[in-house]
Amino acid sequence: MDPISDMLNRIKNAQAVGRERVTVPFSKVKLQIAQLLNAAGYIGEVERRTRTTKKSEVEYLDMALKYTDGTEGAIAGMRIISRPSRHIYIKASQIRAVRSGYGTAVVSTSKGIMTSQDARKNGLGGEVMFEIW
Repeated sequence: MDPISDMLNRIKNAQAVGRERVTVPFSKVKLQIAQLLNAAGYIGEVERRTRTTKKSEVEYLDMALKYTDGTEGAIAGMRIISRPSRHIYIKASQIRAVRSGYGTAVVSTSKGIMTSQDARKNGLGGEVMFEIW
């Protein structure tokens, strides 16, 4: 399974049952995505932690989830655009607003992973990973 979509599904499912925190296996790409989601206001704090098992140490990300009005999740929905079997690339001029400006797309550019708004400001295109609103 795709690690990015696995991370997003874990966040969505934990929010659906009302959990306060969610953990996902660590990778540098997941850390950058989690920091973007934190900056955009979709999730709370993000921490990199290690857990000691019998034979080794395992790194993971611990993320706090945000809720509006105590029950409604900050993430209303998400759509995965690029998958390992299908990569979707766009130019900077082709970047459009997600949900009439209420959402955000995450784009992997040559300068790193950034939101669609930042990519358009910098004139960078790239692979559209997912949309979130």
